[in-house]
Amino acid sequence: MLNEALRLLRVYNDLKSYELADKLGISNSYLSEIEKGKKEPSIDLINKYAEIFGTEPSTILFFSESLGKNTSKFKKIIGKKIIQFLQNIENAEKK
Repeated sequence: MLNEALRLLRVYNDLKSYELADKLGISNSYLSEIEKGKKEPSIDLINKYAEIFGTEPSTILFFSESLGKNTSKFKKIIGKKIIQFLQNIENAEKK
């Protein structure tokens, strides 16, 4: 679910994929593959995301970690709610 968290982080901050790719120093096609879950971002890339969005890498990883198989039920529920919230914001902006 890390790919969806990274995509929503970009959308929530109103960045086009090519804008974020430029800031990250990667190609737009590579960013697309990450956001679609076809490629896994490196720790260095997650650190760049954190720097760009003014957060901690651990906060970004929370989305993936909270939806993993080995976490508490509470963390899974919270993670899903956060992702749903961000998806609702994305959908509202499209209307």
